[in-house]
Amino acid sequence: MKVAFQGVLGAYSHQAAQNIYPDAEYIGCETFAKVLELTAAGVADRAVVPIENSKAGRVADIHFLLPGTGLFVIGEYYLRVRHQLWGLPGAKLERISEAYSHPQALAQCAGFLNKYDIKPFSTQDTALSCKQIAEMKDLTAAAIASEAAGKLYGLEKLAADIEDSEHNTTRFLVMSREALKENPQEGKKYKTAMVFRVKNIPSALFWALGCFARERLNLTKLESYLVDGGFVAAQFYAEVEAHQEQEEFKQALTSLKGVCDTIHVLGSYPAGVIAA
Repeated sequence: MKVAFQGVLGAYSHQAAQNIYPDAEYIGCETFAKVLELTAAGVADRAVVPIENSKAGRVADIHFLLPGTGLFVIGEYYLRVRHQLWGLPGAKLERISEAYSHPQALAQCAGFLNKYDIKPFSTQDTALSCKQIAEMKDLTAAAIASEAAGKLYGLEKLAADIEDSEHNTTRFLVMSREALKENPQEGKKYKTAMVFRVKNIPSALFWALGCFARERLNLTKLESYLVDGGFVAAQFYAEVEAHQEQEEFKQALTSLKGVCDTIHVLGSYPAGVIAA
């Protein structure tokens, strides 16, 4: 099993991949696009990508990339994220003036950074920021990253668990070239991920949501974004509490076709357990 993730060893995506597939070979990639590209091409068997955080919200780019990959969502995983502040050996918290990390991590620690008057600087990845600090040789600069990442690059922990939210959690999607072959089982909760683009007509979204409401299906997520550089019609990423083989979902999908230009079902998968 080969699992692709965005970042380098020690990144939170790497940690999530290890937790989901503990005996796999892990392939770190510079971008989310590369993660999905390698999986679609067969270089990796699975892609593990973050889609949202409980404090900082959705992860940029993922929603745009999902429909065009040809991949299917086969699972979700909730990772409790604990951020540490890492500096060079000999560095002191009171002397730190700059912190480097991924924009999501910086947003999740905004309160801590404000409290200590530390200026945030964005990097491509949390673990990569540790490598950067190790190379900078600057006692006034620090990185925000995981326990594993800081230790990997020989840094010293200056502050522990600096995330603003007590239950800071990131949700990851697991993607594969083949859809999950599992029929709905009684008593088991499922979600179906999908992308649809409503027609440019009055109340299009109202009618689209009504398709699910009539079948008493709950939407746990609905995100909108503009596509093709225009402002004419919006595309929506949605997650529905149902399996696509359930009759209620099939009925909703049939109705939805009447108010949408495009519909792309990304797959059904068992609902994950939220990290404690």
